[in-house]
Amino acid sequence: MDDFGYLGEGEVYLDAACQSLRPRCVIEAVNKYYTEHNSCGERVKYRWGRETDALVDNCREKVLKYLKLKSRKYTVSFTLNTTYGINLILSQIDASKFKKVMTSDIEHNSPFLGTMGFSKRTGLPREIMKRDEDGSIDLGAYDFADAIVVVNCASNFDGRKLTNLAELCKAVHKAGGILIVDAAQAMAHSVDVLKGVEADAICFSAHKLYAPSLGVIAWRDELESVLEPLWLGGGMVDDVERDSFKLSAENKDHRHTRFESGLQAWGEIIGLGAALDWLEKVPKSSWKTFENNYRDLYEFLKASPKVHLVNHEANPTMTFYVDGVDSHLLGEALSRENIMARTGYFCVHYYLDHVLGLPPLIRFSLGLHNRPADIAKVKQVLGRIIN
Repeated sequence: MDDFGYLGEGEVYLDAACQSLRPRCVIEAVNKYYTEHNSCGERVKYRWGRETDALVDNCREKVLKYLKLKSRKYTVSFTLNTTYGINLILSQIDASKFKKVMTSDIEHNSPFLGTMGFSKRTGLPREIMKRDEDGSIDLGAYDFADAIVVVNCASNFDGRKLTNLAELCKAVHKAGGILIVDAAQAMAHSVDVLKGVEADAICFSAHKLYAPSLGVIAWRDELESVLEPLWLGGGMVDDVERDSFKLSAENKDHRHTRFESGLQAWGEIIGLGAALDWLEKVPKSSWKTFENNYRDLYEFLKASPKVHLVNHEANPTMTFYVDGVDSHLLGEALSRENIMARTGYFCVHYYLDHVLGLPPLIRFSLGLHNRPADIAKVKQVLGRIIN
């Protein structure tokens, strides 16, 4: 796509699961903030500030629209990244209102370590659920009574979706629990699994959504009833006396400030708004090319007897290792051919290393920037290396 025309000839970027490339319009939106109305949002009355405020407010609305959530029920707050958002929520939950914390076996370290730390800090027991090959959870196998459930809705190593997320959400709420969703890997290419699901919090990273580096929390206003304000600072209060303060979040129009301590990344937020606009305009032909690309590469890997795929089905994110070839050395060999891919355990050490017992892996994760020529080059280079 011309939106990624800055990619050099022969450069193949296959690390979109870490961070996607940004289309030109997103880069331009961020540059415009810095060159035309660089200002502190929600703090100033001059024209630049009013323009920044309008674009930031508009971005919050776009996030809820993208997720098909109602603004009368949900608030959008901005953070650093998904890991920060999940831990920020967990750090403020009143543990006395719950009996346990639950996560699953295929989690990124964000939920996995976050729930581990929460359990150690609060004394609440921690339970690890098993995910099936299709990403689902056997709801009948677990008790969600008064539980804090923190799970991803799309894996970062093979893209498997939490196919019964909506049912999980209902089961958790019916049992008096809350559901926090790690949506980092779903927002760009698997958002269908999320849309309209009324989880208590949905955390994601804008930098995996064709936007600048930024974290986002879309949270249900009812979540406030189990939170204690522990992270405090500038931009969060309307008044401060010697030993007391009044939270801005008590005003519905400023509820987002509960998770927004200090000055925010206004340019990056505006860039996210531009990315969401861009995604709405991506033509069907580009999505079709994207699908053809990842299916073509998946079938190539699947057909090679020396390649061991972790994936059970085609997905834009695919992880594998090659018989007799160290994955880190393979990553370096690909790099010399201008093919950029991630190697290791991708922050899923528990499942990939200790449950499956796999060696370090290599991950190909595609995006809308990839061209058919990219796939042809990868197949040619990788085929030459492994054979």
